[in-house]
Amino acid sequence: MVNAADSPDEAHRRPDGVSDATVEALGKLSEALEVVEHARGLLYGFHRLTGKADLALGAAVELMRAAGHADIADRLNAIIIGRNVIDGRWTFQIVEDYDENYYSAFVDEERAARQSLVEGKKHLFEAEMKENRRTHDMPHHEARPTGV
Repeated sequence: MVNAADSPDEAHRRPDGVSDATVEALGKLSEALEVVEHARGLLYGFHRLTGKADLALGAAVELMRAAGHADIADRLNAIIIGRNVIDGRWTFQIVEDYDENYYSAFVDEERAARQSLVEGKKHLFEAEMKENRRTHDMPHHEARPTGV
């Protein structure tokens, strides 16, 4: 007999009638979304680093000016500070466009697929992989946190 506390919680059990192929396909869709999440994080990192560089450049320009190099300071100020990183856009506009035109559509479609196929449940492929890989009745191989 299986100990109910030593099995996945209801949120991580496949609904009746859902095939292995469906769970595998949703697992691959989840993997793709995780890559998009990672890419989005890198894009936000790019946004933050570019902004930080622009602010540091502003400080460098002021130091250049104080050191008597107004011509270089003026050139850096005119050509680089506040410059678009791609045609017509600062990084915040790139992030917004990515979020509005790609990321949000991807998230919505992944959610819709889960809703349609498995009652909205997340990570079924991974939950089943965990069940197949863990050693039952061994410390640190529990199905879920103690008391849940």
